[in-house]
Amino acid sequence: MDTQMYALTIPTLIALWGMTKGEAGILGTAVLIMAALGGWVAGILSDRYGRVRILQVTIAWFSLFTFLSAFTDSFWQLLITRSLQGIGFGGEWAVGAVLISETINPQLRGRVVGALQAGWAIGYGIAVLLTTLLFNYMEPDTAWRVLFAMGLLPALLVLWIRRNIEEAPVYARERAKAQVERVSIWEVFSGPSRATTFKAILLTFGIYGGNYVMITWLPAYLKLVLNLSINNVGGYLAVNILGSFTGAFLNGWMADAFGRRKTFMIIACLQAIAVCIYTMAPINLAVTLVLGFVLGTLQSGTAAGTGAYLAELFPTRIRGAAQGLCGNAGRAIGAVMPTLVGVIGAKTELGLAMGICAGIAYMVVVVAALMLPETRGRDLSKVE
Repeated sequence: MDTQMYALTIPTLIALWGMTKGEAGILGTAVLIMAALGGWVAGILSDRYGRVRILQVTIAWFSLFTFLSAFTDSFWQLLITRSLQGIGFGGEWAVGAVLISETINPQLRGRVVGALQAGWAIGYGIAVLLTTLLFNYMEPDTAWRVLFAMGLLPALLVLWIRRNIEEAPVYARERAKAQVERVSIWEVFSGPSRATTFKAILLTFGIYGGNYVMITWLPAYLKLVLNLSINNVGGYLAVNILGSFTGAFLNGWMADAFGRRKTFMIIACLQAIAVCIYTMAPINLAVTLVLGFVLGTLQSGTAAGTGAYLAELFPTRIRGAAQGLCGNAGRAIGAVMPTLVGVIGAKTELGLAMGICAGIAYMVVVVAALMLPETRGRDLSKVE
């Protein structure tokens, strides 16, 4: 919810502040770059101090800086608060994915961890609903500030987590060993882990590079290119979000049934085709609406598989650091894609820029999946 608030306010900030498309792209990219740093640091800390404790810190962190974004008055001020928000956002994803991966039965891991991606769709949907309501009943220069202020609400989850979430047994056992032998934070770049680390980063770069093109620019595309009203934009995004909710479960079922690698390749190929048709083909609004559901399904379908897959690639002693680095470094490198869309979009049609950048990114997913091992059903306590 907190992350998608920015994408939904891009058209308003462009109008109120006179921001260029390039500046809007930089704001979207900055949070993803900082998420890489936050993911790696939070992952390292979670390996040393516990998944649950660091999870609470990251949620409180990104909620606070979303709230503070409501009080910014310029591009540079928002750049600072959004960048700091990205640290918590990247850390929360990394630590949360590791925690649930270590808790779930290996035979169900793909479905359960993939299903968690449905939470993204729910949060996105809440953000769209809040945006639609606020912009209907308030002036734009007030509505966007109230929207960001409501980003403080997820911090309340910390209270529930403190009472109800415990560490996974596999981590508790490994942590006892780590008290004797301290693991280097650079182990993800050394020995047999090095090649896996760089291949995993390539995979997540393709996934998030393509996804963030659509996540960042789709609201602006619907409003600025298709000339939809704020209410119609909300409706079209609702269909896309419903597809995202469905895709999270689709990926998990496919990953457990057919394997991680094959699932990534199939969904990425379908997504590249769908994006190009959506943004570049001369389709009418009815087809755009239906295809938006397909886009959401496939978009969530690629991202949903990363949580379980990255956890299965690395041993417990460095799993948090590796998941945080690989997942969020891919986000950071992929973050150049929204900026690239803004740069290309200044010289050509926005839809063409989106289609080219996203299509290329999804083909990178296929290449990376071909180079990585299959891990379906792997016992995390036995990963070396």
